[in-house]
Amino acid sequence: MDRYEVLKDIGSGNFGVAKLVREKWSGELYAVKCIERGPNLDEHVQREIMNHRSLKHPNIIRFKEVLFTPTHLAIVMEYAAGGELFQRICNAGRFSEDEVCVYIYR
Repeated sequence: MDRYEVLKDIGSGNFGVAKLVREKWSGELYAVKCIERGPNLDEHVQREIMNHRSLKHPNIIRFKEVLFTPTHLAIVMEYAAGGELFQRICNAGRFSEDEVCVYIYR
């Protein structure tokens, strides 16, 4: 994680914490999921990483790299500045058909 500067927390959940980071040499922004390691979690997350790495589509967030520390696993991925679609749905309650089309065709 020495290559990244942590800017702020951007989310949390059962998995751990998501942080917004800046790569020091390029200035690029990335999201990092920090997950506490454990024997069962490592196997589950490893499977998820392998599946996600195989996905190639412009509308799917891409993995950059996976970093390991003695206590945590850090998944570095593209940063989508617009926020989570799930949170937008919860806040809005309902979307019109036109609004749904905007999200689907992005």
